Amino acid sequence: MIIHCSRKLAARLPGVSGQPLHETSALGSWHGHLFTIDRRQCVMFCHDLSRYCLFIPGIRKEHFAELGGKWFRQLFLATLESIGCAANQIRRAELIMGPVRFDTTTDRSVQGSINVARRDLEAWAMHVSNVMDTDPIAVSCRLNERPSSARGELLWPERLMRETVQGLS
Repeated sequence: MIIHCSRKLAARLPGVSGQPLHETSALGSWHGHLFTIDRRQCVMFCHDLSRYCLFIPGIRKEHFAELGGKWFRQLFLATLESIGCAANQIRRAELIMGPVRFDTTTDRSVQGSINVARRDLEAWAMHVSNVMDTDPIAVSCRLNERPSSARGELLWPERLMRETVQGLS
């Protein structure tokens, strides 16, 4: 699986390819972006096709080495469980993901979706005293319950991701 990184995120990750990578995973590729809330480094991932978002607050320097292999994978699988995917579907998704690879090829439409989700997140974060008090699973699920748009089409990220995972063979 490929995560297309913003320049800010790519600068923090080891082994980011400068050349476009070819996606081989049936789940499709993602985009990732690094930003700051409450002086804490946060990462948001957005699935290219469904606009399904994942939010990880409080990333520290030592976490970047494990961002794809541990942090992203665990949060993604936990949110799949939260939206009602069956255990066998989650296991199949985990196997199909394969190793996470990073490149710097980005799509402006997906980057725009990340920016909209980030603004929504920052508005919700105003009601929390510290971003570190947020539950990444709950925040990610909340972000995916709202409609999103991509190239003029209205999308429901949670529903599309559930259908994608159910369709894996």
